[in-house]
Amino acid sequence: MRPAIVLLGAAGQVGRELGRALLPLGEVVPLTRAEVDLSDPSRVLARLEHVRPAIVVNAAAYTAVDRAEQEPALAEAVNGELPALLAGESQRLGFKLVHYSTDYVFDGALHGNPRPLREDDPTGPASVYGRSKLTGESAALIAPLSPVSLLR
Repeated sequence: MRPAIVLLGAAGQVGRELGRALLPLGEVVPLTRAEVDLSDPSRVLARLEHVRPAIVVNAAAYTAVDRAEQEPALAEAVNGELPALLAGESQRLGFKLVHYSTDYVFDGALHGNPRPLREDDPTGPASVYGRSKLTGESAALIAPLSPVSLLR
């Protein structure tokens, strides 16, 4: 039997491409906003407990960068709290978490730099969106004993 791979954010730009790329690796279980409210931890957990995936790929995000300034609680719920929840539950449910982040976590001044950004560049997000994504990254990485990979 092929391992189950839950793909959060499957209908988004990154999620659609990932869905195709992940097919050879296992049984992809796509989850979209239409199927589960990603700002509601109980619904997300219920789906994960039902599927019992080997891997959860979190490509979901509140991506309306400008609108996040007016809806910071929603941006924080999806970009900050969801990754923390996933990392915290990964050991209990036995899955590896692969979490997608963004270059918005970096200091805006670095974006004009002629060299590519590096993962060890200092963070310093200048927007609600960037701060919410950094919150999610940080929470996922400090979750005790959670197998997490972070992609920026």
